[in-house]
Amino acid sequence: MTTVTITAADVNKLRSTTGAGMMDCKKALTESGGDFEKAIDYLRKKGQKVAANRGDRDAKEGQVIAKVTADKKRGTIICLNCETDFVAINADFGSFANSILETANSTNPSSIDELKENAIDGIKISDRILDYVAKIGEKIELSRYETVNAEYVYSYIHPGNKLATIVGFNQANVSEEVAKNVAMQAAAMAPVALDKGDVDASTLEREVEIAKDQARQEGKPEEMLEKIAQGKIQKFYKESTLLNQEYIKDNKMTVNQYVKSIDKDLAITDFKRVSLV
Repeated sequence: MTTVTITAADVNKLRSTTGAGMMDCKKALTESGGDFEKAIDYLRKKGQKVAANRGDRDAKEGQVIAKVTADKKRGTIICLNCETDFVAINADFGSFANSILETANSTNPSSIDELKENAIDGIKISDRILDYVAKIGEKIELSRYETVNAEYVYSYIHPGNKLATIVGFNQANVSEEVAKNVAMQAAAMAPVALDKGDVDASTLEREVEIAKDQARQEGKPEEMLEKIAQGKIQKFYKESTLLNQEYIKDNKMTVNQYVKSIDKDLAITDFKRVSLV
């Protein structure tokens, strides 16, 4: 039986390709008889096994990061989850998350599944994730991918990389201060939609039922419940839609009024907000 010699250069080459640890790479090459491609497959299978074994684990930590394209006409947010904050704050994990964000920003995939099929240095992101799972032994998930397209898009990442927003405007010459103020508003006040007409029907139905149930518990007559619920819905719009929220830096005006005070023709066209919690 021929003994295959595994050199340090072989191990380093596999490490640079997969990101796996030195001992894992050495074992993979040994088990694969020095065949580089088989060694990669070996590590991927290990990652799949770890992922399967940890499938019921919660991956609630991670990083939420955002970026806009050079022309500022498209913004992207991704959320890459892991199990522990120890991994989330690791510089290597942050670099991995940013490489996925850069790929998303440059390729503009239509869905998160399409993003996972895109490649970083010739290796699909879905396989890169398996490589990373094999490396650290934690569940890793690419759980969110959101985009905004507009004449001008601004991105904001809250310190700690746990929350990010992207906001689109109808004009290309929006001042960075105004854009940042709106993006920070979306981050702080967690609106569920841009305007009243953008609220999901199921969300409205749930809010109506909650309002009615609260009114019943307070002893209000049944024939008054619908009217009471509609009043609560107006309050919900004010609190939960970005354009109708009180502007956090001046509660005498709404966010929409703030934007119009800068330029009567300026409008917010879209936003996305992603948070770990």
